[in-house]
Amino acid sequence: MSIEQKRAARRHTLGLLFAAGVFAAGAPSAANAQAKQEVRIGYQKYGTLTLLKGRGTLEQRLAAKNVTVKWTEFPAGPVLLEGLNVGSIDFGTVGEAPPIFAQAAGANLVYIGNEPPSPSSEAIVVPKDSKIRSLADLKGKKVVLNKGSNVHYLLVKALEKAGLAYKDIEAIYLPPADARAAFERGSVDAWVIWDPFLAAAEKQLGARVLADGKGLVANHQFYLASRSYAEKNPEIVRIVLDEIAKVDAWGEKNQKEVAVILAAQTGLAVDVVALAATRYAYGVKPINAAVIEQQQKVADAFSNLKLIPKAIVVKEAL
Repeated sequence: MSIEQKRAARRHTLGLLFAAGVFAAGAPSAANAQAKQEVRIGYQKYGTLTLLKGRGTLEQRLAAKNVTVKWTEFPAGPVLLEGLNVGSIDFGTVGEAPPIFAQAAGANLVYIGNEPPSPSSEAIVVPKDSKIRSLADLKGKKVVLNKGSNVHYLLVKALEKAGLAYKDIEAIYLPPADARAAFERGSVDAWVIWDPFLAAAEKQLGARVLADGKGLVANHQFYLASRSYAEKNPEIVRIVLDEIAKVDAWGEKNQKEVAVILAAQTGLAVDVVALAATRYAYGVKPINAAVIEQQQKVADAFSNLKLIPKAIVVKEAL
């Protein structure tokens, strides 16, 4: 079997997770009689997986299969996928850019599904009294962001819109907590960040949105797994996706309850989480050709800017 045939077979197997009733209750199977297992899920301080963790429904569902859930929080997508690559977690969620960087670094991951576009849940912000009024004003300025996160692509596209090259700004790479500290100190001119950190900056720091992702990026949230785990445990992956779909449907209709649960899970104020929740898009879907085409554009942009070590073919991670 050729490499391409093997990839096609893998894509077919993973596609069946959705096609054969991924959003339906699982039928009894031999998995019920298996020895105790553990699925290790990586999540960030927000989003559907955090809500799923807070509701506890996945643990209830998997208990019947003798499967436990171990949750591990990560500060951002790149380090989450590092965890996936080295085998410390099996499944996780990240934005558009982290899978590109991970695939370019040789990570053997696979796209499992994605949430709808959520472009307004990431933005470039400046201090409320900043003299920066347009994207063009970023020229020569210090812009802080988490390297390899979804906001990295937002910055690239925003600069492109303003007719600026990436080298026209001074990019400073820091994780969210350190970036916020730098922003508060005034040691950077702008911060590119995502919710709920974005909402916290607006509510608590009075940060002004210079530009969000609307008209620039899709900002999908992706669910990924290590390829070996997905291929060895398709039923568990299907159940996880099923519970994600259920909590998505519930969350879309119960925004106030979502804010309360996420506030408890994240330690953030309810008003901060409530603002972020208004910008979140619910509804997990299977990966399709249009989404992969968009991801390829992200990959090509990073490759052209030499932000990743080599060009990649995104569909090879299906």
